[in-house]
Amino acid sequence: MTTLQSVVRRRRAVAAAGAVSAGLLVLSACEKPTAMSTITVGSSSISSEAACGGHGKALSDNEITKCLQDKNAKSVKVDEDDTVRFGVDPDIADKHWTILMNGQQLVDDSSKTYRTIPGSVFFNAQYGAQGNSTNVAIAARDGKDGSEKITGVWVFKLEKGD
Repeated sequence: MTTLQSVVRRRRAVAAAGAVSAGLLVLSACEKPTAMSTITVGSSSISSEAACGGHGKALSDNEITKCLQDKNAKSVKVDEDDTVRFGVDPDIADKHWTILMNGQQLVDDSSKTYRTIPGSVFFNAQYGAQGNSTNVAIAARDGKDGSEKITGVWVFKLEKGD
């Protein structure tokens, strides 16, 4: 009877070790989620993980261009009198970030975790706006002087309020 119990225990131990190994393998295949970025307009907020990048590696110009055309970007209504607040995780702010409007840099790089911009800017032709919606993006950089490559892009859509 002890031999049978010993075999059963050994099988259970092997099965448990196999389950743990399989679980670790599955977890290692998952990517760590990217930092979050948020846009707040009045009492409405939208948050998103990076549309592309966000893991510290420089993105190519082609990757950035494709990413800026994200069809699944979250949207929020903005009245021209509103203040639009952009917020980023401290991990993004530590390495500097900027705001892009229709693919063009709108403001200087920042190391703060938030920026505010008047809503009227996003629908002003002087800044390249056209129509009743504007694509904006938060672009994370890998350094402090603005010449470094973009490492992550968070894309949002601002829709003109009534």
